Amino acid sequence: MITRSVTMQNGVGLHANPASLFIRKANSYKCSIWVEKDDCRVNAKSLLGVLSLGISKGTSITLIADGSDEEEAVAGLADLINNDLAD
Repeated sequence: MITRSVTMQNGVGLHANPASLFIRKANSYKCSIWVEKDDCRVNAKSLLGVLSLGISKGTSITLIADGSDEEEAVAGLADLINNDLAD
């Protein structure tokens, strides 16, 4: 299991289109992936779960992955948040 903390940089957070991009990327990995905010942990491959966290700009989240491609998954999702979804 691997974890990594990241801070949402884009202006709208993980809502609508950015969340869809995040979910598509998460679903491209074989491992189990979760997103944790405060005391809530949801499946990173679930649009409803990710949207329920209300992740806005400046929110710190933790990415957690467990499985054969866990390192690649966490690195890829963190890169998506830090670069591709950033304003």
